Amino acid sequence: MILLLPLLAQAATCPADIKADPARAVETATRWAASGGGALARQCLGLAFAAQEKWPEAARSFEQGARDAERAGNKAAALLWVQAANARLAGGEPRPAIAALDAALVSGALTGPVKGEARLDRARANVAAGDLPAARADLDEALKLVPDDPLAWLLSAALARRMGVIERAQADIAEAMRRAPDDASVALEAGRIALAAGLAPAARVAWEGAVRAQPDSEAAKLALAELGRLGPTDQISEPPSSLGPGLRRDDK
Repeated sequence: MILLLPLLAQAATCPADIKADPARAVETATRWAASGGGALARQCLGLAFAAQEKWPEAARSFEQGARDAERAGNKAAALLWVQAANARLAGGEPRPAIAALDAALVSGALTGPVKGEARLDRARANVAAGDLPAARADLDEALKLVPDDPLAWLLSAALARRMGVIERAQADIAEAMRRAPDDASVALEAGRIALAAGLAPAARVAWEGAVRAQPDSEAAKLALAELGRLGPTDQISEPPSSLGPGLRRDDK
């Protein structure tokens, strides 16, 4: 997730204001925007709303900033569209998130790893919107652009499991595990894939590993729940249809 991308140099004071008092930062950024602060003021306002988890307000601020940047011919518009998309996703609005990411990607301003992360975000949005083939296309492209990102492999593996392509899921989760061997989310998904492949004992090992690796994490809690559903003969009902906690990237 690229929701909290570093601000441009001109807005260097904004993060400190937000950390100290996000409500006051909203007031300050609102006055700045009203006085002609343009895209930077809108970005700061969006970040202040995001710090309070006011996602619709944050999304609208980023979107307005993106439009302001486009009118000014500023390539930062693409990053603002990405921030808007992540705010829409956080607020449970995948389709507006897809539209914002489309705007970011079509601009041509995103390249390399940043473009790869945007494709990951659009994959998450497409999954949330129920368009799994589109998510698959985004993830395949993202893997080319950010091949060392364990999240990309984790999301790809989870999507393959959901689509019933178990061999692909096994191969991709192995790549995720190689890059993030102590990540509980990866271990959680490894267990779900093992179960889908009919390997309940391996699923148990993976879920126990998730709990050991990060016992206080949300993934560990989910792994404990999965372990609780295992019967005495290591049989369990079908795994959840969701792609699990790996679908969300912590804010940076």
